[in-house]
This record gives sequence, C-alpha cells and structure tokens, in this order.
Amino acid sequence: MNINKPLFLYSAWLVSLVATLGSLYFSEILGFVPCDLCWYQRILMYPLSLILGIATFKSDFTIRKYVLPLAMVGWIISLYHYLIQKIPGFAPIRPCVSGVPCNAQYINFFGFITIPFLALVAFSLIILFMSLASSTIKNSRE
Repeated sequence: MNINKPLFLYSAWLVSLVATLGSLYFSEILGFVPCDLCWYQRILMYPLSLILGIATFKSDFTIRKYVLPLAMVGWIISLYHYLIQKIPGFAPIRPCVSGVPCNAQYINFFGFITIPFLALVAFSLIILFMSLASSTIKNSRE
C-alpha cells in the first residue's frame, strides 16, 4: 500500500494551524483571557504552525525531530491542564493568585470538551501524523 507521505505532513500542519487560529479566536474575538497553562500550550503550538508550514512547503520530512518534542511537551501540559479542570484532586493546593485560574472552564461542550481538551486532541493528532510520516519513510526505505 503506497501512502502519500506529504499527506501526513500537510495534515499535521493543518491541525497546528487550526489550533493556533482557534486559540486566537477564543482570546481575541470571544475575549477569553488565557490562564498560565494556556500560555504554555500556546508557546508550544504557535511555532509548530510556522515550522510545519515551512516543512510542508519544502516537503521536508526530517522536521519530525523538531516537531515531536514540542508536541509531546505540549501534550503533557494539555493533559495536566485538562486533569486540573476535570478532577478536583489534581488542582493545586494553592490556587492562582493573579489572572485566570487554570481550572476555569470557558467552554464545556458535552461535559468534557474544554479548551485544554481541544489542545490535547491537536497535540495528539500532530504526534500521530508525524509518527505516521516517519514510519512511512522508514517503510519506503526497506
């Protein structure tokens, strides 16, 4: 089965772009103030949009060594943030003293879809697509 390798790279870039634009929509259009953990997730997602965009344009599949660490750290932060929102025992003993608390939920669709959940899905998809792109490259060499 011959899978189109650029499709995985393009898909990862598209996910990062939608996540970046979505976070900007939530903050700049809807006026949701990001908490500290949201900022960390943005710090990791925004460069992925640029890096993956350039890699897609140049068909550079070696970019995974730069993308995967950013996406994995972002995934961990998103998971922790989501657990803080949904499981009371994960919330820090000393809450935030300034700004928006990290357990605040601006959106809560279907009882489980929050902004950190959306970031978690985005980071998961980027990791999946980059892993598929690297396994496709390895299989094509054999």
